[in-house]
Amino acid sequence: MSLRARVAAAAADAELRRLGAGLTAVLRIEGAGKDIVLRLDDGIPRFDMEAAPDIVLSAASEDWHRLMSTPPPPRFQAFTALAIANPAFTLSGDPLRIARARAVIERLFEQIVVSPVAPAETVGRDMSLIAGRYHRLTLPEGAAEVHIETAGSGRPVLLLHTAGADARQFHGQLSDTELARDWRMIAPDLPFHGRSMPPEGWQGEPYRLTGERYLGWCAAIIEQVIGEKAIVAGGSMGAALALLIAAERPDLVAGVIAIEPPFRSAGRRNPFQHHVGVHAGLHNAAFVRGLMSPTSPVDARRRAAWIYSQGAPEIYAGDLAFYSDEFDGALVAPRIDAARMPVSLLCGTYDYSATPEDGARLAALIPGAQLRVMDGLGHFPMCEHPDLFRPHLVAALEHVSS
Repeated sequence: MSLRARVAAAAADAELRRLGAGLTAVLRIEGAGKDIVLRLDDGIPRFDMEAAPDIVLSAASEDWHRLMSTPPPPRFQAFTALAIANPAFTLSGDPLRIARARAVIERLFEQIVVSPVAPAETVGRDMSLIAGRYHRLTLPEGAAEVHIETAGSGRPVLLLHTAGADARQFHGQLSDTELARDWRMIAPDLPFHGRSMPPEGWQGEPYRLTGERYLGWCAAIIEQVIGEKAIVAGGSMGAALALLIAAERPDLVAGVIAIEPPFRSAGRRNPFQHHVGVHAGLHNAAFVRGLMSPTSPVDARRRAAWIYSQGAPEIYAGDLAFYSDEFDGALVAPRIDAARMPVSLLCGTYDYSATPEDGARLAALIPGAQLRVMDGLGHFPMCEHPDLFRPHLVAALEHVSS
């Protein structure tokens, strides 16, 4: 099927109408044979070769063919991946217009790049295992009411969500009946995130996450809620913190599982993640949707992005101040002693933010660290395809608890 035929088939998608209410934009696709010009009025794509384009995406013919392979190679799987991480593609146009159209274009390409779901053994899950409650924590910046979900019993595992998200990302693990028999899983919504409110005394000033602030939050959770050393398992921003707390506070950490750990994560900053001219709920959900694997179930990917549609203003962008701007694996990793504190690094092949190559660079600086490359997974493996992720997590838990 040609690219034009795939675009035509995608035009009837109901989700495009939800994502594109009020949108007026024209997209031209160049290099895949005859140019394709689409009007995207109210999210409904219509061919219109006479329309003047606002947004142009171009590449050589062979690169468009790679995008349409089944499955496509990494960095060819999504619009945002093409725009940010794939030098074979050129995106031009007014940045504000692109930001407003991102949700529709990302969903359009999600349908163009259609692939079978990667097979995985089905896992027994029971959401009723999860209990949530508020804990009043004393933080370095003041008291805060922090919502924490727990499940299971056994050795404690602290599960840290990604930038701009919350503990719902770990529902696939918290509800896992076999994991719950062996592990006490603790998943907080960090202050400002999800169901946790800002700390008392916050005056509404701009939100910026720093390593020092994040470390203070997690130390408080381990000391005041868990009450003993914990395995720290974090995703993305949480992976960076897992490495940082291992370097700074090894007295609190029994082991580290860094899920999609960055080395230095460039390219995640975008001025429209917090901008009065852009619907952040649409934009940020689409921005992360492009980080996932095309072989993860689309329903799970949609739910993973849904969390980002509900974030408070500026929180995602403020988290990236730590994840993208501050964290430097070259400085943190050499300070971790994996002989005394086991480390497992889990890296998905479709993640262009924290790549398997980044994981290898970290592993080289942490002698004894385990590196597992997770084929067919993207930046949010715990929620985009929890069944496929599960064997990697189990292996990591076995490694850090041995």
